[in-house]
Amino acid sequence: MKTDVPMTRPTNAIPGLLTFLLIAVLGLFYVKWFPYYNRAFVAAEHHSIGQSILMGTSAAPPPASWASAIDYAFKYGKAIWQAMVLGLLLGSAVQALLPPNWVAKALGRTGFGSVAAGGLLSLPGMMCTCCAAPVVAGLRERNASPGAAIAFWLGNTVLNPATLVFMGFVLGWNWAALRVVLALLMVFGLGYLANRMVSPEETTAARERVAVLVENADPAGAFARWLKILARMTLRLIPEYLVVVLLIGAARTWLFPHVGPEITNHLGWIIALALAGTLFVIPTAGEVPIIQAMLSLGMAAGPAGALLMTLPPISLPSLVMLRRSFRPQLLALVTLTVIGFGVLGGMLAVGLRF
Repeated sequence: MKTDVPMTRPTNAIPGLLTFLLIAVLGLFYVKWFPYYNRAFVAAEHHSIGQSILMGTSAAPPPASWASAIDYAFKYGKAIWQAMVLGLLLGSAVQALLPPNWVAKALGRTGFGSVAAGGLLSLPGMMCTCCAAPVVAGLRERNASPGAAIAFWLGNTVLNPATLVFMGFVLGWNWAALRVVLALLMVFGLGYLANRMVSPEETTAARERVAVLVENADPAGAFARWLKILARMTLRLIPEYLVVVLLIGAARTWLFPHVGPEITNHLGWIIALALAGTLFVIPTAGEVPIIQAMLSLGMAAGPAGALLMTLPPISLPSLVMLRRSFRPQLLALVTLTVIGFGVLGGMLAVGLRF
């Protein structure tokens, strides 16, 4: 289904556009590209990128308590705070600094083209699911199609080029290959399915919103509007995000009660780990040391394959953050699909004798 997007009125959008590009390029270089470039050499030399954030070198997470919750929230926050700040800056800048119909023109159509564009645009981002959430929210506010926004959201994590390199050096290139194949199906298949679910009424409403945005465009007030949107997004997203991260940090003892040889390739374990991985929240590439630690403790390859596909793409905190950006039915579909890919990843790891 194609939708026409209104043309932008002549405006002086160059200062806003240059500011957005400056934030995106310099921010990603400082937070993502340069650190990950250096970490790739560490992974190649030591076949490790650090300890598991889930439980360190222990065979089980600490018991549920406020201390456990705060400890995990602190470690996780220390790992992602810079990327979260960048995500908030970009998510608000998308809404204020870019011409009001640019996102809709690039990502607003409901065919596969917008899904492909969203997935490809995610590759330089390399953000964790929660840090990508503010950008996804911004894209949806500027009428990116559901499928394009979902492809961008999931692509940041499961198609992250740096993580794939770390995975190859640390876990083995067979794990990286399995991730690539299933991630391509997840990102672009789920994005296409989401766009197929868009009704004609939703398409019409989106066109009308773009027309209103174009009509009310005021480049002179773009920077003041950016600060207002940034403040609003921060006050809305961060408190609820912190609460859910604290709860997840405390609950990790129930999600992953113990890891050892008793975690076999039985289908029940694969499903259980797929569910746990879908809910849990980790920083970018956090699944690599988690899976490495679990395999070293004797866990079978099937549950590891489930975590490979479920730990990065979504989490309970990111689902909460984006509950206003997508219909509940669509978020439920995303969640169930990620769980399904986790089960499939576990079964393939078993069948391929990883």
